Amino acid sequence: MLLGATGGKALWYLTRGTGLVALLLLTASILLGIVEVRRWQSRAWPRFVTAGLHRNLSLLAVAFVAVHVATTVIDGFAPIGWLDAIIPFHSPYRPIWLGLGAVAFDLMLALVVTSLVRGRMGYRWWRAVHWAAYACWPVALVHGLGTGTDLRAGWATALYGLCLVTVVVALWWRLAQAWREAPDTASGSGTVVGTIVAAALTSVIVPAVIVAWVVTGPLRPGWSRRAGTPSRTHAAAVGVPTRGPAEPS
Repeated sequence: MLLGATGGKALWYLTRGTGLVALLLLTASILLGIVEVRRWQSRAWPRFVTAGLHRNLSLLAVAFVAVHVATTVIDGFAPIGWLDAIIPFHSPYRPIWLGLGAVAFDLMLALVVTSLVRGRMGYRWWRAVHWAAYACWPVALVHGLGTGTDLRAGWATALYGLCLVTVVVALWWRLAQAWREAPDTASGSGTVVGTIVAAALTSVIVPAVIVAWVVTGPLRPGWSRRAGTPSRTHAAAVGVPTRGPAEPS
């Protein structure tokens, strides 16, 4: 009934919705991760509550990503297969931007698997994988910006911008705390201050590059073709006859 009521587009709507919700959950998980690193707690909000919420949000994000991947493949409108969700840059559909989604998915799977076997692996290895998994947030963000079809809608742009701004602000807060707690000794202070400065510069440069890319890329007309959408899929989306491979784009 749902498929009939939506003209067969239910899976496509579900794909878009679960992708955006997964990004919001990942953003919330990153923010709670920063809070947990600071060991923030109070009588009304013990530390274990933050840790549990952080873990559950991460697992919920994985579930939404799984639904996002499944509905994308099952929908069949875009030429995306099951392997494309795991093997980065393998898909013929927007290979770079979809490949980043596969990278983010792989990082999330690595985090879940290592968390399940945490008692059987060294803490250093688990911690290294755990920190590497945090990279799935910016990778997933760029994936959504590069493949999302709602970006040119004002609400979608605002949603992505909100995610980016909140994480950057949280990171600046964390760096400010680290700056105040930097060791007084010259030997320790130099290394810590250098790390803080490098992180601060990165937190400014990377968002600026992302914003500049979005303005000159995904928000510009013709991004679908430039992003790597096959001609047949693009023609079906806009409702025009498929152009031959020898014709200019």
